Amino acid sequence: MEKINVLHQMNELKKILSYSKNIGFFFGAGTSCAFGLPNISNLTQGVEDSLEPSLKDEFIKVRESLTQLIGKSIITIEDILNYIRQIRDITHEKDDREHDGISGVNAKQLDLAICRCIFDIIKGKEGNADITDIQKFLAWYDTSNRNYVKEIFTTNYDMLLEKAMEVNCIPYFDGFVGSYEPFFWPESIDKFVPVSELTGNWIRLWKIHGSLNWESKGGLNGEPLKIIRAGKIDEPQNEILIYPSKEKYNLSRKQPFIAYFDRLKNYLLRGELLFIFSGYSFFDQHINDVVFNCLRQNARLYAVVLCFSDEQVEFMQDFGKSYLNLCVMGPTKAIVNGNLCEWSFDDAEDDNDKSEFYWNEIDKNFTLGDFKKLIDFLIENSGRRSIIEEAIHAK
Repeated sequence: MEKINVLHQMNELKKILSYSKNIGFFFGAGTSCAFGLPNISNLTQGVEDSLEPSLKDEFIKVRESLTQLIGKSIITIEDILNYIRQIRDITHEKDDREHDGISGVNAKQLDLAICRCIFDIIKGKEGNADITDIQKFLAWYDTSNRNYVKEIFTTNYDMLLEKAMEVNCIPYFDGFVGSYEPFFWPESIDKFVPVSELTGNWIRLWKIHGSLNWESKGGLNGEPLKIIRAGKIDEPQNEILIYPSKEKYNLSRKQPFIAYFDRLKNYLLRGELLFIFSGYSFFDQHINDVVFNCLRQNARLYAVVLCFSDEQVEFMQDFGKSYLNLCVMGPTKAIVNGNLCEWSFDDAEDDNDKSEFYWNEIDKNFTLGDFKKLIDFLIENSGRRSIIEEAIHAK
């Protein structure tokens, strides 16, 4: 396998970071795991353990059915939610209609119970999370690339980013407007606001798989269904909106995540952009379709994927070999210019580089797949560490 000097590659990345006026981010579950929240496997097990016995039996039945049906060895909570919601749809949630041995009523009860378990598990972990590093990242991001609106896309349900931005007093916008019961306003995210306008300096946060504080309200007896953002909540009053990956195509166009997907596509096609992925596994084909279509169409888009494991780099090999504007970097392997390579470390030409911010000399591996390491690297590379840390500690 071809060798590539990690110092040379990181010098290239530093140059790109220094001249890029438009930098966006896509965060997956790995970024929240860095702060103690469960990954999808642990979350699935946690939900199963938390369900009351009768619903737990239904949960196990669905999981075993899916194992036989789709042939996956690992069934996640998102697979289960997808399937349960399909049963809700085809049975119209009626007690006398069932599919795969699960009635429409039971499917609805199980769906609600699963979402409530997810809420309780993540809410509990959130309370113990130290968000100081996220505050530092957002302080860095808020004061960088001022020529463009700053945008973060995430599949995470948790509210660590919202909490950190509000502690930092950083204004942000997520597509909801209002104050009593903020409602989703899709027209507000169709348009790209110039950075010269007042809200142009706000960070855009697009949660494409839903959020713990989104709820659906109404929809009964002719009452229109509304999607509202409840703010800080301890006890959800309505059905929590957590979207598994397939459900987005079953909902109407104006529901949040369809509008967010349009935003993602339009953002990636909008000229020069450095787009950094952290903690995202690339297991969601719907997101991948948008990303790779945009990489094909926009030669000025450059995507950097930071992987926590080499298995993810190898998984990306088939995707990466067709795109010269995609760079995938893992602990010991990388995909550069379409080629799968192994890292080497040779500081003969540049021994002044602060490689400790991205290279573990003891383990001989690249470390930016860890979101906390990425934050540290970005801040060090900006040359504004003391200013950012003083600003955080002054809050």
